[in-house]
Amino acid sequence: MITKRIIPCLDVRDGRVVKGVNFLNTRDVASPVELAEYYSSAGADELVFYDITASAEGRSLFTDILTETAKKVFIPMTVGGAINSVSDFDRVLKCGADKVSVNSGAIRDPSVIDEAAKRYGSQCVVLSADVKRVDGTFHVFSKGGRIDTGMEAIGWIRSCVDRGAGEIVVNSIDTDGVKKGFDLELLEAVSEAVPVPVIASGGAGSIGDFITLFKTRPKVDAGLVASIFHYGEVRIEDLKEVMAREGIPTRRIRRDQDAGYC
Repeated sequence: MITKRIIPCLDVRDGRVVKGVNFLNTRDVASPVELAEYYSSAGADELVFYDITASAEGRSLFTDILTETAKKVFIPMTVGGAINSVSDFDRVLKCGADKVSVNSGAIRDPSVIDEAAKRYGSQCVVLSADVKRVDGTFHVFSKGGRIDTGMEAIGWIRSCVDRGAGEIVVNSIDTDGVKKGFDLELLEAVSEAVPVPVIASGGAGSIGDFITLFKTRPKVDAGLVASIFHYGEVRIEDLKEVMAREGIPTRRIRRDQDAGYC
């Protein structure tokens, strides 16, 4: 059985990690470089960095923070924010990213997925889809969840996989930061629609939410989390121990890796 991944998410704004609720009301958390180092030593399987305002502000994604982090962290990193062209993929990969996440850029021009997949391989291309229910239908949102594109989400995600996206991060705006569990309905719809790895994002409030996710949605490959890790409500080591006891395959970590942040 494929090992389930645990992935901390670092939303970066103005050089700091921040976190909000339903994509709104963000507050400061920590230095991205320090937090990334901590998660790497604490047993995270991968890291995701999002420059959450780059696209909306029409500027390039941060690269100085990424370069510094890549020198100190030795687990895979996915990076996104204002990725609009293959040259943006190239710039981010040269700064140390292992995979590149595209969202609003693909909505503007889906061909960026085709081009990036041909040049770097599908395994490097991650589609990040911000999804929210609108009148009972899943819609795709752009600009960091600010704009309803009107596009039906499942069809959009499937079309991006057909173009070459090798992994999908499903960001549920409805459950983001609420801590009442992952959006199981949405995740079921996506994982049944595509043959590539699906990462669940938005809603984790406890270890039990991960157990429910992986046991009821076995096609979901990973959980992407921010708040409960950032604020010390759940430790990655504790989470993985419970996953192992529940028969959920996970990469185990040594106890001497356990360290506290701050």
